[in-house]
Amino acid sequence: MGRVSNKVIIVTGAAAGLGAAIADRLAEEGAVVIRTDIAGGAGITRQDVAEEAGWQTLIADTLAKHGRLDGLVNNAGISSSKSPMDPEGAELEDWRRINTVNVESVFLACKYAMPAIAKGGGGAIVNMSSIGALVPTPFIAAYGASKAAVAQFTRTIALHCCEKNYAIRCNSVHPGQVRTPMHDVLIARTAAEHGISEEDAAQAFLTKVPMKTWQEAVDIANAVLFLVSDEARFITGTAVVVDGGMSLTN
Repeated sequence: MGRVSNKVIIVTGAAAGLGAAIADRLAEEGAVVIRTDIAGGAGITRQDVAEEAGWQTLIADTLAKHGRLDGLVNNAGISSSKSPMDPEGAELEDWRRINTVNVESVFLACKYAMPAIAKGGGGAIVNMSSIGALVPTPFIAAYGASKAAVAQFTRTIALHCCEKNYAIRCNSVHPGQVRTPMHDVLIARTAAEHGISEEDAAQAFLTKVPMKTWQEAVDIANAVLFLVSDEARFITGTAVVVDGGMSLTN
């Protein structure tokens, strides 16, 4: 018997990186996982998380096929490959796009998922934030601000669900240094900006981690698994930091 056996859970941004690892881990523990991604792919529902109509359709289709929704993992998100991304150099178009995808999508997801989860008797929502929500991020200002907004909105959803007696828990997860495709883009951009090799740039990021090793995607997936499982039945409105100690020293 898996830890989330037969729970119907939506995972966004599930084609690669953290999303794929999370979806795989939940499936290993018995969940019925609806994987979505803007890129689509085999076994993946094509979805632009920033489009409201898409959320309405996804929730309706999930209920029609499975009869209920037990969980939601808002993992989809973007940064930017453009330079610079500091508060003076960032472009308004980039700022808006990052916040649309990273923040507005979480609002839309929760808005349409909450009634569905509540109708089935309750469940859990996990919103993917970042260590960037907890420490200053002048080199990726828009991304850090967007993830801080996600963390705050998570607490709001958690209290809202309690006040409405929805039996829905909502928590945020804050990864640190994980070598995902999005993080590799950041490393490449940092290397180009400073005229150093990507290997040296990666090492510079790693020096900020007290545990002195890269996280693996499964480290984040295990945290998400715990939060959507009944083992976390009394945890809501909490920021779960999985960063190897970064927030202790940065």
